[in-house]
Amino acid sequence: MASSSGSPSSGSASLVQNSGSEENLQLLMDQRKRKRMVSNRESARRSRMRKQRHLDDLTAQVAELRKENNRIITSVSVTTQQFLSVEGENSILRAQVAELSHRLQSLNEIASFVNLSGGGNGFLGTEEPYCTESFDGFQNNSWNYVGFNQPIVASAEMLQY
Repeated sequence: MASSSGSPSSGSASLVQNSGSEENLQLLMDQRKRKRMVSNRESARRSRMRKQRHLDDLTAQVAELRKENNRIITSVSVTTQQFLSVEGENSILRAQVAELSHRLQSLNEIASFVNLSGGGNGFLGTEEPYCTESFDGFQNNSWNYVGFNQPIVASAEMLQY
């Protein structure tokens, strides 16, 4: 019996089949290559879209942070102005306290002097009518009463260092 593999006619058929198979293989590889290229393009498009969304989100976040920063700067500015105003008022009040303390000390010294000189008089609320000789000159001098009932006024200009 003759073998079919050894015959010349079966060899040519095999070559035709192989070349057809190679063409099919080449077509299959080209088809897979095109499919991969389409898939890669789609993946790159999705990646660009994600990147653009991320950039848009960051841009919106920057805008919001700038608004918040401006609100904080405005708040700090207002608070600073209030602080400076209160600090000025505080300086005025400190000057008034110092002036009143000085006046109180002066009045205490006068009261001590009157008490030590042995004189009760109407000026300090004792029952004796006016005055001993040493106190008479002080009491009858109207200049000594100037400013006793006057308000103490201090301004920021007086307190500059």
